[in-house]
Amino acid sequence: MSAEPGQGSAASGRRANPGLLSRLPPSALTALAATLGALLALGVGLLFLGPGEAGDLVVPLLCAIAVTVVVTAIAARWLAGASLRLRFVFVAAFATAIGLANLAVLVSLMLVDDRDAALVAGLFAYSTAAAVGAGLAAARTSTAAIERLSVAARRLAGGDLETRVGHVGGGPELEALAATLDEMTERLGVSLQRERAAEAQRRDLIVAVSHDLRTPLADLRAMAEAIEDGVVSDPQTVRRYTARMGDAVASLSTLVDDLFEFVQLDAGAIEAEAERARLAEVVDAAVAACDAQAQDKGLVLRTELGNAGAARCSPRLSRVVQNLLQNAIRHTPADGSVLVAARRQGPDLELAVEDTGEGIDPAAIERIFEPFWRGDTARATEGTGLGLALSKRIVEALGGSIEVSSSPERGSRFAILLPSAPGRLEPGSPATP
Repeated sequence: MSAEPGQGSAASGRRANPGLLSRLPPSALTALAATLGALLALGVGLLFLGPGEAGDLVVPLLCAIAVTVVVTAIAARWLAGASLRLRFVFVAAFATAIGLANLAVLVSLMLVDDRDAALVAGLFAYSTAAAVGAGLAAARTSTAAIERLSVAARRLAGGDLETRVGHVGGGPELEALAATLDEMTERLGVSLQRERAAEAQRRDLIVAVSHDLRTPLADLRAMAEAIEDGVVSDPQTVRRYTARMGDAVASLSTLVDDLFEFVQLDAGAIEAEAERARLAEVVDAAVAACDAQAQDKGLVLRTELGNAGAARCSPRLSRVVQNLLQNAIRHTPADGSVLVAARRQGPDLELAVEDTGEGIDPAAIERIFEPFWRGDTARATEGTGLGLALSKRIVEALGGSIEVSSSPERGSRFAILLPSAPGRLEPGSPATP
């Protein structure tokens, strides 16, 4: 598994931070290295030859520095499109050529006789062969690592997001590149999964909205045509049709309002809201909005807030409680009861809506907060299908969580857990019940 995004980015940033030497131009880097070598040569000359003979090396060394820089600059352009093998071979041959040139200078200054020069030249020939072999061996490892990176990149370009490079064995730089490529692939895969999930959700949302709009629109059209064509003319039937048309319009209006709020809900905007209300006021407003519906069905609505009623919370929580109450009332038989309870749970606040209704099938609990989900037909007879999804989104935007537990024929419990924050509790209110 890859590192967390923040950690991976930091590690990549550390790997990508170049040192001072890597920021120097090639010619400047070559001149610096040649100058250091010349100083080292002068130091050795002073130590073993004395100031007089060491002084004879100054001019040749300056010429050697200039030739080295020029040749390196020319070679850099020529080798720009060359393979790694050719570059390694050139470096080995160039180092040998510099050594032979220095040997020729020493012979011309008569610091080395011909016999010694021949022996040293032979050693340089061996060194050249050994250096070329070592260069080719080193190039093989780097080339294999780069080829592995290239194959992985081609697979990624072809859409295979399961490709991973792993260990390439080409040195720390290529290992860092491989790790970065794997990290990028991991993030790309996660991003693509999220995009596909969002696209599927949008598609399901459109299908569900179309389905939920079709029935009331068809009823409206049929009743309007019946009245317009004179199929229905007696006042009592016209009034009944008009009332049904009003119900259909109200259903459409509620659906459109819920859909608009669901789509436009912005978690950042909710977190930035400074308005706060007492929990007791929020719950009372939600209960008052649902009281008539409960009375019509013969249900009892109860609240048990205790000292948690003094807690400060977002007024949007009233919409959540109202949605949960409407859901509980809709699925609780007559003579049942619905309870809204709140308590302090450590530093946090728990708010629960419990009913004595029909309960929820265990297989349906995992999907009950999905917009317009119709898997449980018993719970899909009324409502817009957005109430629970909207409630979950509001609660999560407030930094909390919502969970449901239920037993068939024994009722359900929706629990909201909200973290405490400065200003959410009344000054001086106790922290525990």
